[in-house]
Amino acid sequence: MGGSMAEWAVSPQAAALHDDALVCDMVFVWEPDHGNDSRLFPRWRAAGVDFVSVHPAGDRHNIGEAMRRIARCRRQILSRPDRYVLVNTVDDILTAKRDGKLAVGLHLEGFRCLERDLNLIETYYKLGVRFVHPIFNLVNSIGGGSADRIDIGLTQFGIKVVHEMNRVGMLVDAAHAGYRTTLEMMEVSRAPVIFSHLGCHSIREHFRNVRDNQIQACAAVGGVIGITSAGFYLGDTSTETYFRHLDHVAQLVGPQHVGIGLDNLDKPGLEFLRRFIDARPDEWPGKEQGLWEPLACFEIEQLPELTDLMLQRGYADDDVRGILGGNWLRVCSEVWKEPR
Repeated sequence: MGGSMAEWAVSPQAAALHDDALVCDMVFVWEPDHGNDSRLFPRWRAAGVDFVSVHPAGDRHNIGEAMRRIARCRRQILSRPDRYVLVNTVDDILTAKRDGKLAVGLHLEGFRCLERDLNLIETYYKLGVRFVHPIFNLVNSIGGGSADRIDIGLTQFGIKVVHEMNRVGMLVDAAHAGYRTTLEMMEVSRAPVIFSHLGCHSIREHFRNVRDNQIQACAAVGGVIGITSAGFYLGDTSTETYFRHLDHVAQLVGPQHVGIGLDNLDKPGLEFLRRFIDARPDEWPGKEQGLWEPLACFEIEQLPELTDLMLQRGYADDDVRGILGGNWLRVCSEVWKEPR
């Protein structure tokens, strides 16, 4: 773990910039039965976060289960209008920041809850789901997964899914998809494609981490690569190591194509994840090789340290603002559409 705020004295310049910038965490794990839900939002606000996107459902849920979980999540957000704003548009994010509230968006981690019904993409969008990674580690009817033996690329149905997501204004997220599949997503998509949360393979070799040509292809279509908080993808959870992954993307394709996508878990959530990894070795292979260690996270409280480190390493103020949230705001502005 990186130095605590007591150990790392953030400069006044960095503190002021961090407070003024729009700070976005594109991936928040919503697992209310394991402690990861709105009870943690005060930590995110204290760290200066203005927008967070939560994933209440995905590959472990059928349609009915997904609808119930989305409804429960929406109620948790909407029941506190004094603190939270449920995001439908980019303007909602900006309004929430102006009013000192936390903007909360929804996304899905996997599309099992689609059950091959393209009509549901628009329905999920109207419920507030603004991006989805359609494939979670294993091959499905949409395409190949990053953890499977064979990467089949996008299927014919997968191409239809991407195009329907484009039509309604839902961001296509290539996180967790197989290497070939991610490149085909960017070839067929009519809008920018993102990687919401991962690390760089050049720094930490892991099947989930993105290779340089994937980064370049994502940038070429106007996308953003979000850097995760997971120690097993980063190598460790220090602020310096997190910066190394972020800086690798910035040096390769420009700082306008990198952002924050933590996918953070606190201690009860990490214990749940350890049991989950043990129970699903096909979906989470490589335990014997240490691929899921360290099971720890770059903490949300380290974000001001990250801002300070970027300034120390010569990043311009505008580039820091972009990485903290402006880059996500740009790509969302380009893709999201008003629900009809």
